[in-house]
Amino acid sequence: MAEELSETPKEIDEAVADSGDQPIKQRKNGLYPALSDELAENMTQGWADTELHGLQPIEQAAETAGRRAALSARFPGERLVVPSGNLKTRSNDTEYAFRSSVEYAYLTGDQTEDGVLVLEPVEGGHEATVYLLPRSNRENGEFWLDGQGELWVGRRHSLGEAEQLLGIPAKDVRELPAALREATGPVRVVRDYDAQIEAALADKVTAERDAELKVFLSEARLVKDAFEVRELQKAVDSTVRGFEDVVRVLDKAEATSERYIEGTFFLRARVEGNDIGYGSICAAGPHATTLHWVRNNGPVRSGDLLLLDAGVETHTLYTADVTRTLPINGTYSPLQRKIYDAVYEAQEAGIAAVRPGAKYRDFHEASQRVLATRLVEWGILDGPVDRVLELGLQRRFTLHGTGHMLGMDVHDCAVARTETYVQGTLEPGMCLTVEPGLYFQADDLTVPEEYRGIGVRIEDDILVTEDGNRNLSAALPRASDEVERWMAELKG
Repeated sequence: MAEELSETPKEIDEAVADSGDQPIKQRKNGLYPALSDELAENMTQGWADTELHGLQPIEQAAETAGRRAALSARFPGERLVVPSGNLKTRSNDTEYAFRSSVEYAYLTGDQTEDGVLVLEPVEGGHEATVYLLPRSNRENGEFWLDGQGELWVGRRHSLGEAEQLLGIPAKDVRELPAALREATGPVRVVRDYDAQIEAALADKVTAERDAELKVFLSEARLVKDAFEVRELQKAVDSTVRGFEDVVRVLDKAEATSERYIEGTFFLRARVEGNDIGYGSICAAGPHATTLHWVRNNGPVRSGDLLLLDAGVETHTLYTADVTRTLPINGTYSPLQRKIYDAVYEAQEAGIAAVRPGAKYRDFHEASQRVLATRLVEWGILDGPVDRVLELGLQRRFTLHGTGHMLGMDVHDCAVARTETYVQGTLEPGMCLTVEPGLYFQADDLTVPEEYRGIGVRIEDDILVTEDGNRNLSAALPRASDEVERWMAELKG
């Protein structure tokens, strides 16, 4: 990694922010002792005009206009402020990779840090403006002296280019805090992404009103439009290829650890998408009984099961979320197959319950009934099954809910109201996971010893259609016999 100049990044950033368009040679004394007049002058000259013209709008631009219109209709006469967020420090002077706030990306299609969408109330609706960092200034040295200058972090789109791509007027975000402080009238902001923007609005907003804005934007994503469905299918298709990659290298993982599986899937995600949508769960052996095992540092042993829960995130930030529980040596043992088949049966019942007009919780209850029935049949729980379900006794072994909404967040629409989500009704365009599981902890003395340390989960991404549902991840085998044949073909 390249080192900074002798001045600290903080000193340079502050100087650039305060300098306006002053040539650097007029303010170098004392602050930039390492810079000669000749170098300062040289760095302002000889640069080609690289402005891009005739850019086509991004694919989702038509959809984002409709999303902003729905937002405008919900909050007439109010100024609405939606930030993308800022870089976050990972350690010392390095940052985490940036991921835009979902609300901002959903409404604009843009993913750059420090962006802010403002909907200004006007007669008949709102006028949208996206506030962005413009190209780095070549006159004042910002482009090479600022730690976020373009020679350090890469070229940004100019404001004009952004307007062409997003279909929204663009302005310099550095002017926005002052404008917000001076603004009058009702305003709402999506909180927890940009402290500077929130500070500028501190005396104009309330937590309760801002929460209503975030809830609306969460519920707006419950039903996916055609663009979103296409992106989710892309994410799933890439995820399927990632699972195939993993099966092909299980022998190498046995020689190393779960990290080999994690890295193999991550390679597919980065080659074909933006990233992984969440930390991959590569849980071999008894680690499969830990629901969110993301340490991925354990051994991979022949004869054990591998619970792989992973999803590719597309370039537009839509993520898949798929789980398969695979026999590492390619063949389920009799007990592994019995447990796996019970979970498969539960998932089949859950998927069958996903249809328009059904209650959201129907698929969970259908899956839980199957699992409770099997636990009673195996003598692990005392029946009858209705008693087990009424008291929730099966949850010692099923642990989690059977699914969740899916989209730009792996657990999408998370701040939607209970009555519109968990207590709501399924509609065409909703996309959710169906993922029952059985988990027998290694130290659970209430189950026979041979069950201990076995965890099984099967998860697919299900789109509610006009006449039922469509399994977006159907290309990945689920039934135990199909899984064994698929693995044998991939291993050759």
